[in-house]
Amino acid sequence: MAYYEIQEHGARIKKVKSILENNDLDFAFVYYDEFNLANGWYLTAWCPQFESGAVLVLKEGETIILGGPESEPFAKQDSAIKETRNLPVFMVPDEEYPNATIINFKQLFSEISSGKTIKRVGMVGASQMPVSVYKEVAENFKGVELIDVTDEFLKLRHVKSKWEIEQMRKAFKLADYSYKAMIEKVRPGAAEYEVAAAGEAASREMGANGFAFKTIVGSGRRSNAVVPTAMDKIMEPGEMVMLGISPRWKGYSGVFGDTLPVSGKFTPSQDECIKHIKEALFLTRQQLMPGKIGKEIDAPARAYFDKVGYLKYLVCPFAHTIGIMEAEAPFFGPNSTDELVPGMTVCVDVSFFGHPEFNGLRIETGYEITDKGAVPLSEEMDRIILGGR
Repeated sequence: MAYYEIQEHGARIKKVKSILENNDLDFAFVYYDEFNLANGWYLTAWCPQFESGAVLVLKEGETIILGGPESEPFAKQDSAIKETRNLPVFMVPDEEYPNATIINFKQLFSEISSGKTIKRVGMVGASQMPVSVYKEVAENFKGVELIDVTDEFLKLRHVKSKWEIEQMRKAFKLADYSYKAMIEKVRPGAAEYEVAAAGEAASREMGANGFAFKTIVGSGRRSNAVVPTAMDKIMEPGEMVMLGISPRWKGYSGVFGDTLPVSGKFTPSQDECIKHIKEALFLTRQQLMPGKIGKEIDAPARAYFDKVGYLKYLVCPFAHTIGIMEAEAPFFGPNSTDELVPGMTVCVDVSFFGHPEFNGLRIETGYEITDKGAVPLSEEMDRIILGGR
């Protein structure tokens, strides 16, 4: 199963070439690796293992993947971009590949310039490069003006296409399957990793190609860790357990977040707390209308948290966009002036951490922004969290 749709990804290359044209750039150098995969995935629907790399988008000519010999066969099979070159800077240090064709930047520039002098290069993701990679890139780009176009590139990802939203709806469906599998494992005496394993298996069985974050299972005081990954802690009666998983379908993320009673029933005080958390999610969901800016979206739930005494335990704002990454720009925090527009996909993620009685809690689900407002990406989680409100 290819993770790309050729017309979709072809249109993205054209958009990048427009950035080159508008900024008088010879080519774009889009860095990525396994930890910073989104910019590369946006153009390739692919990410290497072990090695890092870049996508080289030429103003005139064919787009090229720069990487190493271990990734080259993988890219030629699975990437939307098939043209590849191997450079030492992206390879596993000290590893030898005697049968591979390996070139340096001088040879690469000679090939792509067709005799013309390369003057201006658009850099995407340079701040994410390891120091060793950045030093070598900078050394080999001497005499070339490097222009950071990361912000312009990222804006291409803010509003999702119809195709992207279709993939995300499938990813949220995977999260629904995982939710059902995980809650069946929540009980006193079970280990956190049993819950995580059930959720990951459910998504993988339905076709997930990976996960946007490590599965969250944190019971009792472990839920204070904000994003606790499952470990061998045994869940105990009376505790609550915070759950979250983010399966990817064709590279696009779905998610759910919820907090459940380990014993199957909340205590009266826990139940009251969960009601407050759900009210904050409802208040934020109501703000998801085109034209609203971040601080307007954030304000009602923030005021409500202040009213019920939870504000001092607030770590994260209540809304962010979702796409290739589970949380990506723009983020709609208390100082944000980013505007909500149709075609954005937004998660409402309500949480607090460090409470003396309840520890940490999180509930989360996602919405597509339309001309008329928010439409659930998971009708099931919207119903579970908001009770049909």
